[in-house]
Amino acid sequence: MSKQENKTRIKLAMGQLLLEGGEPERNLERAKKMIVKAKDYGADLIVLPETIDFTWTHPSAFEEALPIPGNYSDRLCKWAKDFAIYICVGLTEKRADGKLFNTALLIDDKGEILIKYHKINLIEVEQPYYEVGDILRVVDSPWGKIGINICADNYRESVHIGKTLGAMGARIILSPSSWTVNHGISEIDNPYRDKWVTPLSYIASMYESLVVSTTSVGYIVGGPYEGKKMVGCSLAVSDKGIIGQGQFNEFAGEVIYLETDVPQQNAVGALLNEKIIANGFVKEVDHWKK
Repeated sequence: MSKQENKTRIKLAMGQLLLEGGEPERNLERAKKMIVKAKDYGADLIVLPETIDFTWTHPSAFEEALPIPGNYSDRLCKWAKDFAIYICVGLTEKRADGKLFNTALLIDDKGEILIKYHKINLIEVEQPYYEVGDILRVVDSPWGKIGINICADNYRESVHIGKTLGAMGARIILSPSSWTVNHGISEIDNPYRDKWVTPLSYIASMYESLVVSTTSVGYIVGGPYEGKKMVGCSLAVSDKGIIGQGQFNEFAGEVIYLETDVPQQNAVGALLNEKIIANGFVKEVDHWKK
């Protein structure tokens, strides 16, 4: 996509999707309904969760996952074109050599895949399922450069992934996710404060960017996390703090809407580094202690 004059505001939708393990048809049908709702709202872009086809680490993916392009990604591309909306979504990808990847796509409103990204920070239980990704990309959009990552790529120990996207000029970072907790955890326990809010806010503040992480809801059936629950709490964070948030509830399938300014960052290279230093982000250890 060629460079263009950036729009300063964006209408976003976070599709906090109920997912069922090993049920790609049912999951995709729910996804389509959310895409339609987002378009009816007037959204420019919808962010859907991680691995919406089979769900995260579901064993059926070994036999049934599809390539990209393939049937599932083709449908999402068609919906993006039919409804004239950008879609960021996570799918399971099987390559010709049989290897699986935890993949996120950015699809434009003409149905073209702009980015295909493979998750890099695979936690231990998912390593038997997926291969480690090795490429980060940003692309131009009507709102400035967009980059994508996936879920645990935003852990504190892997915050360098988001920082790299910021250094590459990403004004918006999109992150399909699948946040899970043990069955007995409730919102009162606030399990995501340090795990998600802190690192997402750090990246958004450091690079004056918009970071959006949409998560799934439902109970995990099959795989290493069977019995745990996906509880939503999707987040949109800017340099001004949390600007959008989904419900914390394993049944809270919903579309969260927000309209917001897109932070505009003109500094690049050494000038960007000087700005980061001036804002006090070099001593990261001190930042984490705050």
